[in-house]
Amino acid sequence: MADETVTETENTAATEEQATTPAPEASPATPTPASMPKPHAPSPAAFAKKAPAAKAHVAAPAAHAAYSDADVKAAEAFGRVADNGTVFVKEGDTEREVGQFPDASKEEALALYARRFLDLKAKLDLLASRLTSPNVKAREIDESLKLLGEETSEPAVVGDVAALKKQFETLKTAGEAKKTELSEARKAAVAKAVEERTAIVEKAEALAASLGDNTNWRSTADKFRNLFDEWQNHQRTTIRIDKPEAEALWKRFSAARTTFNQSRRKWAQARDNERSQAKEAKEAIIAEANELKDSTAWGETSRKFNELMDRWKKAGRAGRNEDAALWSKFREAADTFFNARQADRDQINSSEKENLAAKEALLVKAEALVPVKTDAEAKKARQELAKIQEEWDQIGYVPRDAMRRIEGRLDAVDKQIKAIEDAAWKQTDPEADARKSSFEEQLHAQLAELDEKIAAESDPKKKAKLEAEKATKEQWLNAIK
Repeated sequence: MADETVTETENTAATEEQATTPAPEASPATPTPASMPKPHAPSPAAFAKKAPAAKAHVAAPAAHAAYSDADVKAAEAFGRVADNGTVFVKEGDTEREVGQFPDASKEEALALYARRFLDLKAKLDLLASRLTSPNVKAREIDESLKLLGEETSEPAVVGDVAALKKQFETLKTAGEAKKTELSEARKAAVAKAVEERTAIVEKAEALAASLGDNTNWRSTADKFRNLFDEWQNHQRTTIRIDKPEAEALWKRFSAARTTFNQSRRKWAQARDNERSQAKEAKEAIIAEANELKDSTAWGETSRKFNELMDRWKKAGRAGRNEDAALWSKFREAADTFFNARQADRDQINSSEKENLAAKEALLVKAEALVPVKTDAEAKKARQELAKIQEEWDQIGYVPRDAMRRIEGRLDAVDKQIKAIEDAAWKQTDPEADARKSSFEEQLHAQLAELDEKIAAESDPKKKAKLEAEKATKEQWLNAIK
């Protein structure tokens, strides 16, 4: 940051006109010392804008700051005025001419040059005060000391010039010390600024080094943006860093940002490629779904739709907007199929419930046939049960959870009738054992055939019917054992 420019109001004394010839007598344009305004003492910042006055033999009166009579008298003690208006100042054991003021009394001339002395002393005092200020600049010190050195070398004043020069030498020493102090303070401030800016750079480099597959690019971009704002604010609000060091730090910071930007571009390109591939894959899945949506092969098509869903999940993302549109198309095809399947199921469930009610009505009739006690009653019950079973088979499927229950009730009726039939058969047929053995063989063969059909059947409803038939055969087998 550039050094701040200190601007102060100039309150310089009026320019002292000097000439080598006397001024015209009784000239109304020539002011007297008493009539001159008395401005405040000038600031050191104004010294650089005011050229030092050259020594002259004849001086015009000038404006001065207000000083006490005692101060003026003390300064006048070091001077005298000759009869011709020439003013002299005593420096040790010697005397030096400082100017001429022929159009005024000796008192007025002496007072004029004494006030000039006090003006010069006020400048030295002001510089001494400025050296204690925290805002003083090394350049201001150099310019003020240079100007005051010229003014105190052979000053056209009346006063203790030796003390004035001694004060100036003291100010030179104090000025050099102040400049050293300012230099050290600036070095410390620059070192601190370098340390702070280096910390910003290291944060940026750490971010760049941490980039990887799991990087949150948006969050990291925000962090780099904040670091850049911090960098700019640091430039505005802190002391200026030496150009080579500032450029080296900026090069490091810029390199970290470049690394991030390049990595983010590569990630964006890879992401775009992945999204493009995902879009193509999902469009292919949608095409397959549209081919399947009107299928009535409920089991196989349901499995295929599940496979399509697995592929969809593995395809990746195609972008928020793209994914939403693609999913809508896929969901539309899937809904078409699954809604049709559900409608079919609803229809089947409704007819199965009707079938269940019809079979339960037949069960009431069948269960009314038992118990039977005689062979004649058994034969009659068997004939009625055969009619019921024939009607039973024509009704169709019932809900799966009711199938075993109603089949078991019908089988129980059959068993009761068969038990009486078997008892009568044994009593009338001497070859009962042979027939029993033959019947068992037939049942075993039928059960083996049913096992093969059940294993080969894929339709759940047909498979359930075969299993029910097998259960009936097994009950018959158990009954004859």
